[in-house]
Amino acid sequence: MGLRDKKRNQRRVLSRRSAGPKTGDGKDFLPLEGKEQRIREKKQAEEPENTATVLYIGHVPHGFYEDQMQGFFQQFGAVKRVRVARNRKTGKSKHYGFIEFENPEVAKIVADEMNNYLLFEHTLQIALVPPEKVHAKLWKGVRKGFIPVDRVAIERNRLSKDKTVEEHKKMVEGIVKRDEKRRKRIKAAGIDYECPALIGSVQPSAKKIKFDED
Repeated sequence: MGLRDKKRNQRRVLSRRSAGPKTGDGKDFLPLEGKEQRIREKKQAEEPENTATVLYIGHVPHGFYEDQMQGFFQQFGAVKRVRVARNRKTGKSKHYGFIEFENPEVAKIVADEMNNYLLFEHTLQIALVPPEKVHAKLWKGVRKGFIPVDRVAIERNRLSKDKTVEEHKKMVEGIVKRDEKRRKRIKAAGIDYECPALIGSVQPSAKKIKFDED
């Protein structure tokens, strides 16, 4: 082999190395799109399937209650149930609540797109609640709506009920003690004031009658 042939062969080898392997030549060769597709499929296989349908909603503004919340989120999909946390005594909103969708995909979209959404100068905080963390009594009584406890009626019934002799005696003794303390405070302050006397009666307790045995 002459010098020219050697140089010609060297040029061929160098040209093949610079060109790289052709499509389908190397066993380990994969196109870029195929590699990205495999990585994407691997990530999807590793991620668990989303089955959560309940969302936690925080920083709920005033006036955005059950009806308003259901009407607003119905644009994404069918809403199953809505609950706004309220104070048991006053019935006022605690500015957070829960909403349940029928489709878990819709719940995932709402959690991704509506988190940190500005609504009436409040930034909503929305997150998915895993099914295992949903409290068993979360939706108890949600269909009836919130009925605040009538504390006034309870106190009225307590004060107006008939008292026993012991309860009446205890009540009168408490009134007399408070009156004596008030008189002492007035006298200690150097005020010349004659407090009106209390007029009341304590019913004597019933006596037990013993019968002589013949």
